[in-house]
Amino acid sequence: MTIRNLSPLLHARSIVLVGGSDREGTVGALVLDNLLAGGFDGEVYVVNPHPVARSGAIWFDAIADLPQAAELAIIMTPAPTVGTIIDQLGALGTRCAVILSAGLTDADGLRRETIEAARRHDLRIVGPNCLGLMAPHARIDATFARTPARPGHLGLISQSGALITAVLDWAQTRSVGFSAVISAGDMADADLGDLVDLLAADPHTHAILLYIEGVTQAAEFLAAARAAALTKPVIAIKAGKSELAAKAALSHTGAMIGSYDVYQAAFARAGILLVDSLTELFDAAEILCTCEPIPDNRLAILTNGGGAGILAVDALARTGGQLSSLAPETLALIGNDMPAGWSHNNPVDILGDADAGRYGVALRSLLRDEASDAVLVMNCPTARSQAGETAHAICEEVAAAVQERICKPVLACWLGDANAQAVRSIFTAAGIPVFSTPDDAVRAFGYLAQARRLRWNLTDAPAQTRAVKADRIAARAIIASAQAEGCTLLSEIKVKKLLEAYGIPVAATRFAASAQAVEEACCWLSAPFAVKIVSRDLAHKSDVGGVALNLPDARAAVAAAQEMERRIRRDHPQAHIQGFAVEDMVEVDGTEMIVGITTDPAFGPILMAGAGGTATQILNDRAIDLVPVDHAQARALIAQTRISGMLAGYRNVPAADVEGLADVVDAVSAMAVDLPDLLELDINPLVVSAAGVIALDARARITPEPATASRLTIRAAPEGWASDLVTEHGFRFHVRPVRPDDEPAVASFFDQVSAEDLRFRFMSGVPKVHHDQITMMTRVDYLRTISFLAFDEEDGGIIALAMLATDPDRSRAEIALTTRADMKGKGISWTLLEHVLRYAKAEGIETVESIECADHDAALRMERELGFVTIADPDDPTVRIARKNMAGMRPAS
Repeated sequence: MTIRNLSPLLHARSIVLVGGSDREGTVGALVLDNLLAGGFDGEVYVVNPHPVARSGAIWFDAIADLPQAAELAIIMTPAPTVGTIIDQLGALGTRCAVILSAGLTDADGLRRETIEAARRHDLRIVGPNCLGLMAPHARIDATFARTPARPGHLGLISQSGALITAVLDWAQTRSVGFSAVISAGDMADADLGDLVDLLAADPHTHAILLYIEGVTQAAEFLAAARAAALTKPVIAIKAGKSELAAKAALSHTGAMIGSYDVYQAAFARAGILLVDSLTELFDAAEILCTCEPIPDNRLAILTNGGGAGILAVDALARTGGQLSSLAPETLALIGNDMPAGWSHNNPVDILGDADAGRYGVALRSLLRDEASDAVLVMNCPTARSQAGETAHAICEEVAAAVQERICKPVLACWLGDANAQAVRSIFTAAGIPVFSTPDDAVRAFGYLAQARRLRWNLTDAPAQTRAVKADRIAARAIIASAQAEGCTLLSEIKVKKLLEAYGIPVAATRFAASAQAVEEACCWLSAPFAVKIVSRDLAHKSDVGGVALNLPDARAAVAAAQEMERRIRRDHPQAHIQGFAVEDMVEVDGTEMIVGITTDPAFGPILMAGAGGTATQILNDRAIDLVPVDHAQARALIAQTRISGMLAGYRNVPAADVEGLADVVDAVSAMAVDLPDLLELDINPLVVSAAGVIALDARARITPEPATASRLTIRAAPEGWASDLVTEHGFRFHVRPVRPDDEPAVASFFDQVSAEDLRFRFMSGVPKVHHDQITMMTRVDYLRTISFLAFDEEDGGIIALAMLATDPDRSRAEIALTTRADMKGKGISWTLLEHVLRYAKAEGIETVESIECADHDAALRMERELGFVTIADPDDPTVRIARKNMAGMRPAS
């Protein structure tokens, strides 16, 4: 994954159309027509064995005849020719190509041939099988679409070329403009993550729109989307909402989670706003690009129709927004200029005969009321309504507020298409989004609120790390022994041992190899007993009569086992019966929950919590998230379920041990991180009561062979890089990767850093390190960015911090290091920097750079001694760039 050599997609100064044509109706002719009609002012070459006579394009009959390498190639030739063409273009020096040709598949070998040819020359490919590319600011329209794109600030990436043509037609009628329109096609090389990174760095792109059918390279995509979402909105439509995943899953967890559910959870973790339709996609983009972020979700409504206001309030409830409680002073100011019948409340109904002046007075007060975060101005067309005059009055009040540095978002809803169309140009010029229905307007406000929540989740959501105490060696041994036996479905006995290894309380259980052995197993337990069948062929025991409960004594337990065996051998003769699980009968006086994991083909381990018991799939009350989660996220996951209300206690039922339940979620998350062989796990039922939690039953499925790599798409903190280090002066300190809940400690650390060291670290005279800067150091994704904290062994305080941030392709990284002033001279910076360099080497990073002030002599001297080469920044004489090639460094031991 990299954006290397992709910049010509947006900034090419020369383009070659291989397969361009002047034969009417062909793809080659359509693309050539669009490129020339778009006004591209660079060189346009056409390669075709047949002559092409078009003004503005230069024809050649072979690639070898081109006078120079074009920066961008558009290829439209038959599939068997594409590999050779890529090889020829790459040899000439072209480094980026868009392949419109279809039919390059793995089956015919053409896809591999093309990729190998591209890699020989470090040439990047978009496609194949795509519509092409538009970059309106560079006047590039290299597509065969009918409708061109206007210049604007929306970047669209689509896996469907046909959808792009519909979007362009639709956007034309709404005067929506684009910075880029990229058809991703089959993504043989450049994938969604690469293209998101490209648009994230593009100054013309203010919002990124995605049409997604499926994600490849999910970890890299989420990292790219998360990085982009920190600076601009990322909005997506996911096709295939009704598709269900894992229909053959053995666990309830797998059966209850659909593919779209997983995409929702994954997008939320990455800060992507998910919408359901094209209308919503552009509404969300429009409001997020034109309106300031809001601090909360409180809406004030100004209307000339009471019924319209009520409709807006109803829609607000559906979005999770709040109707703001206006200050008495605000209502008094508004009332001074209103007739007696106005509403005296929010919604502010200023009556059907309201003119522009009445609207202006009311809006002036609402914009200055601190109890609301945005204002929705509604206008119902009446005989007294002056749509245009009122719109101008609204725009004037908004402009006056901006002059006072009041940037509260204002949304306009002029009810009815004709009413809205009459004022659209007025509001558009003022940067005010306008809608024709209350539902659309309030839903748009919901996007503002949702975008705020998504960003808050990335930067400010509560974080709490709890170390899960686990016997990981024992857990891995359980899985290894099952794999050695050829088992992929773990018995209840083994699953419970696995849970115990991670500190999850389980009901006391003994294994009996036969019905007769049940009596001996009972001797180790306390009556009453439960007996369950153990068979790798029967995933859901209760469904086949494989569970007997409340057995008063050993004799009854043996009889139940004998009857169970007889019935199952009769009804399920193919099932191999391994024996029986005998356990203490636990009275279910709490709430039955389910906690589990399943493995999604795209996003890896998925964590679920919800209502449990035998009716768990019918109840379908569950919340999901991607692994890993911290303790605060575990609490949040539980809170999303409907059954969480019961856990809080009601009437004479005491509150359940939610902390204990969250601890179980923590442990299951840790299992998914530590045990890549674990594909599915159900703990069901997990009984949660005021007394605690206990797992009564569990099942798990594992891989037949040991997994060779992690399946995580959100990287866990690399705890293996925590270490106790000793400097050459003998000073001892502990170093570990940063965690999100280290934010207060990091803020305290920088409060103790000298003004000079702050200048060295941030290349400016900052008096204090701001929250956003600390967030960037602590809320890291561990894939592209990681911070290492050094702690004093005596007082536990942070004494140094090193941050390593990579480019998207993770070949180059920048490092920044700060040491507390009172800890200098002990060799801490040197030892910490060596540790981080070893980590960079292990991660395959090729080059590490440090950007230093030219007068930071101590840092520059240390870096030279560690093998960095220092050069002057050609753009700034006060800056030095220290660069180290990692190829010669010894790998970490």
